[in-house]
Amino acid sequence: MEIINQEALSRCVRDAVRAELQEHFNAGGNPPQDERLLSKQELSEELGVSLVTLTDWMKKGLPYLRLHKRVYFKKSEVLKIMVQKTKEQGGKDER
Repeated sequence: MEIINQEALSRCVRDAVRAELQEHFNAGGNPPQDERLLSKQELSEELGVSLVTLTDWMKKGLPYLRLHKRVYFKKSEVLKIMVQKTKEQGGKDER
């Protein structure tokens, strides 16, 4: 007993994949700018701190990702932890 023939199944899968790809590309497909992974060098330049300071912050709990021998940061997570630390120290959020 054959419920669906191979050609119909193939067409169905092809149409579903096409629809998903179209939706992905219409939605922008790129992560928000603050979700882009930043290298250690990029983050240090963006924050205006030295690589040594950034390494010290990593040891103190700054969230990072290690991929092979490289270190990356999610900008949104870094900004979130910096705002949290500023509030804990009694500072004001100037955004």
